[in-house]
Amino acid sequence: MATDTGRAAERDRGVLEQLNDRTFRRLGIVGTTVFALGVTAFIAYILFVRVDYALLVNIIYPQFTFAFLRVIGIVLVSSVLSVIAGVMVGLARVSKTRVTSSIAKSYIEFFRGTPLLFQLFVIYLGIPQLWPPGQFPIQGFNYYAAVIGLTLNHAAYVGEALRGGIESIPDGQMEAARSLGMSYIQSMREVILPQAWRNSLAAIGNDQVILVKDTSLLTVLAIPELLSAFRQINSATFDAWTPIVLVAIAYLMITVPLGKVIRTLEDRADPATHGGED
Repeated sequence: MATDTGRAAERDRGVLEQLNDRTFRRLGIVGTTVFALGVTAFIAYILFVRVDYALLVNIIYPQFTFAFLRVIGIVLVSSVLSVIAGVMVGLARVSKTRVTSSIAKSYIEFFRGTPLLFQLFVIYLGIPQLWPPGQFPIQGFNYYAAVIGLTLNHAAYVGEALRGGIESIPDGQMEAARSLGMSYIQSMREVILPQAWRNSLAAIGNDQVILVKDTSLLTVLAIPELLSAFRQINSATFDAWTPIVLVAIAYLMITVPLGKVIRTLEDRADPATHGGED
């Protein structure tokens, strides 16, 4: 009798759990549907009511076109340099030499612990102050400051992501490589780094997307990027939504393809999808 009662209680609990699961699932569907409809309605209102398409056509070229190309150029240079520097920082971070590891750790802590805007100001305003007034030799230093600031900042994040990827590799991999006669550098290059890169690729890719959005801060360096173009047009026309839509489209034209490239690299780096286990 007690056994039958226990089984009935278990069945009742199972039914309640299923009801709860269905209820939460339905609530989730309703909530996401309402949210999606609300966002879609808001976007439709902006596009069909608030945007001045005659103005949109007039401001695409040259203001936004040049600003867009400028952002792409800065992103390409900063992205490549930040990944290269980040790999070196990551390797230094896992170095067996305490001095090297400590310096790399301090570097990461500083650039991750202070705002990028502060770092840009230090480079753009601080470095020229090291020369006597009017004798700073670099013309157009704001562009160099932008690339240097973005590179140094994001190299810290790439380095920390790579450190995590390296430390996720079992110690036996290094020991096995060394037992085969490989040097430490060969072991890192041939065995550890390819696996660490695959493990940290998602985090590095996400950081590169953030780098694209961080270019919005370059307006403080008097670089005529996308938000600078928005401010100029808004000040001249008192129309905020038309240039805002153009800014959003411009950033999405960079971040969406970049996200697809990163996902493609992740798929190609996954041995399970490319016969790596054979």
